[in-house]
Amino acid sequence: MIRSAVLLALTVLLVVTFSHASAADRAELQLASVNAAVAYADADGLVYGKNAHRPVPIASITKLMTALVVMESGEPLTEWLEFRERHIPAPANAYTRIREGSELRRADVLRIALMSSENFAAYTLARHHPGGYDAFVKAMNTRASELGMVNTTFVDPTGLSVKNRSTAADLVRLVRAASKYPQIREYSTTRYFTGRFRQPRYRLAYGNTNVLVHRESWGVGISKTGYLSEAGRCLVMLSEMDGRPVVTVLLDSLGTRSPMGDAGRIKRWLTTGVGGSVAAAARAYERKKNAAYASSASTSASVN
Repeated sequence: MIRSAVLLALTVLLVVTFSHASAADRAELQLASVNAAVAYADADGLVYGKNAHRPVPIASITKLMTALVVMESGEPLTEWLEFRERHIPAPANAYTRIREGSELRRADVLRIALMSSENFAAYTLARHHPGGYDAFVKAMNTRASELGMVNTTFVDPTGLSVKNRSTAADLVRLVRAASKYPQIREYSTTRYFTGRFRQPRYRLAYGNTNVLVHRESWGVGISKTGYLSEAGRCLVMLSEMDGRPVVTVLLDSLGTRSPMGDAGRIKRWLTTGVGGSVAAAARAYERKKNAAYASSASTSASVN
């Protein structure tokens, strides 16, 4: 009986020892994303950073700030919002299935902007903000400043503009702020949703752009994906890793699945200390993008 108890205790000790790697024991983390940051949501600072303070285009990650401004505006989520014709051209291709003139409740407009990255939805939220579209964009920048996002600039609420720029480290601050709102947590991680529009009445089905929200083992609490050719594939996420809430920011990956692969590498790294590996194509892409970033920074410096 005593021998069995001792063996059980040793087994538990070995499992704990080898499944929870300390910072000192971790190998160098290998990621496909060109810029990244990892942080525990319940602690200050970064656990890991890769070009974490480099300002870059963030595509639809922008919509997480859009959601924060909407929630902090205090405007009723039950209000029906009309999808009006754009008063300014979209910065990039903004295909939508939503019919101009139709209406949807603000809560559901916000939901499809987050879970399915619906650009017309994000634009519409800004149009119906007190003071209008320009006041909304100003509020986005004001809130970024208040959060200490010192290297962040927004010019539109959708992320279609390459002038929406931030850093991986700044976006950690945004995720932490957004996570305080249960609605943002719920809407951004909704797996499937059917929008019920009126005037005229019709329905549209939406799915989440992050496959990890479908996996219970990830415990995803906040999710937002993004893509522009200039920004690459992007992902920010609050999820459960190594028994703690972890903020993951991945910016500028080559492939559609690369951010998800990086998230898996980060999870294993935090748990086991294994640094992982990335494909040769991803490394080549990273070299190319780093050279482009360096060239852009040099040109900007010479102009100034």
